[in-house]
Amino acid sequence: MDDHQLLRYSRQILLPQIGTDGQQKLLDAHVLIIGAGGLGSPAALYLAAAGVGRITIADGDSVDLSNLQRQILHRHIDLDRAKVDSAKDALTSLNPDVIVTPLKARVDAEQLDALVQQVDLVVDASDNFSTRFAINAACVAQRKPLVSGAAIRMEGQVAVFLPGQAESPCYRCLYREGDDPEQTCADNGVLAPVVGIVGSMQALEAIKVLLGLGTSLCGRLLVFDALHSEWRNIKLRKDPACPVCSG
Repeated sequence: MDDHQLLRYSRQILLPQIGTDGQQKLLDAHVLIIGAGGLGSPAALYLAAAGVGRITIADGDSVDLSNLQRQILHRHIDLDRAKVDSAKDALTSLNPDVIVTPLKARVDAEQLDALVQQVDLVVDASDNFSTRFAINAACVAQRKPLVSGAAIRMEGQVAVFLPGQAESPCYRCLYREGDDPEQTCADNGVLAPVVGIVGSMQALEAIKVLLGLGTSLCGRLLVFDALHSEWRNIKLRKDPACPVCSG
């Protein structure tokens, strides 16, 4: 690290759990974020601000006026731009040291396998079950940590899956395909700060996993009820019959 970086990250470096060695680990890390919307916005901003050296962000959509209520990566002047291009501008403006790779695409299973193989950790900030299942399968296949988040209406949830650990469940242990109908913010609405809270928690858990700090949410589902400002911890167990991670 140079003097500029030592000053920029000084408040983190002061933490005994991080120090210069931990900060260097963040600078050397490569994180893949799937989704540049409500969850991906705060997650990406905090990871870039914290000094994650490389961020690849994938999203196939363009910025719409209805996004601006909660997707804080984007500004009014970004309307109709690709979200990933707007995201790159916002992240590099915040921290020019971060290498941001925009990928304007709805990534398929084959692309995901190749992308996940190249990174240290994946943040799932997508908004549909089919994408979440595909991301989970790629992370299990490549044995890469996955930080999953979701938010709708006035509720949110966060979980961490560590395929390299024998007792870690995967996302498919939690949800079965077809168990729940697709629910979107476009149909059900969402309160803006809820996605901010969940996305920020995803960034926190990602940093903890990258640095091996504290106790992650592996094996737990953290559920947030914004209406009553309550958190619930739900224990998750590995499904021995899971078609993705068993055996």
